[in-house]
Amino acid sequence: MTGPDSEEERSAVDHLRYLFVLSRPRFWLYLAGPVAVGVTYGIDDLGGLFTPTTVALAGYFLVPANVFLYGVNDVFDADVDEHNPKKDDREARWRGNRIALLAVVVAAALGVGTFALTPRVAWPYLAGFFVLGAGYSAPPLRFKTIPFADSASNGLYVLPGAAAYATVAGSSPPIAALAGAWLWTMGMHTFSAIPDIEPDREAGIRTTATLLGEPRTYAYCLACWVVAAVAFAAVDVRLGVLLGVYPVFVTWVATSSVDVDRAYWWFPALNTVVGTLLAMGGLWRVSPVWEAIG
Repeated sequence: MTGPDSEEERSAVDHLRYLFVLSRPRFWLYLAGPVAVGVTYGIDDLGGLFTPTTVALAGYFLVPANVFLYGVNDVFDADVDEHNPKKDDREARWRGNRIALLAVVVAAALGVGTFALTPRVAWPYLAGFFVLGAGYSAPPLRFKTIPFADSASNGLYVLPGAAAYATVAGSSPPIAALAGAWLWTMGMHTFSAIPDIEPDREAGIRTTATLLGEPRTYAYCLACWVVAAVAFAAVDVRLGVLLGVYPVFVTWVATSSVDVDRAYWWFPALNTVVGTLLAMGGLWRVSPVWEAIG
């Protein structure tokens, strides 16, 4: 037997499923991962790893921040996404309902709360995340429609990590690490835009990828990732070697028969592996693995 209660339950489940897809669960670690890396490199001992503040930051940037970031994106891309095949299965088209809009607003409001949890040295990084997160998709800035600004503005993904580092260390992260991470995100964003070249052109959207075309976009990503690896090597040679996997990856995709649409969906796995190794390196810095096993 069905009735109003069961219909409401189905509606609630449907809304939750939609918000889950809207938040891009495949990409959750793109924001939460940098927080983990920032914390591991900012702490002096393992006692600072799990604190109410670090757990709250990781929790916010794992889900609510993604609802905010991708919700704003979907609100202002509703017309454009009609041409995007990714929205047919792996992502969601904006429905325009009040519950979804309320979820985005609540996620933004929760983000304001992160300022109360963190010291002032972390505030510029948090503010940068919210300004760029909204400005990437929302007018009047709408960086995503300005070639090269779309790429550069995606440094927003490293700002949660910089904020986390500043929170636990009491100081800003090394400039070389911040520059390297920013360049990494520029390459990441532009590589991810390659499968969208034709849908974006059909919709009249100008991006770095649509301006350069596929072959030169590969070259642009390669340049970003090579310089990123060099910047990280200035902090620690081992970090530079680890980041060197990205130039190899993009060269392989560009010169092989692998479809970039498939490679795009492997990207979260690659980033998860690299991010995990980065975080483990930070932990071994304060608790060397040879001491743990010796």
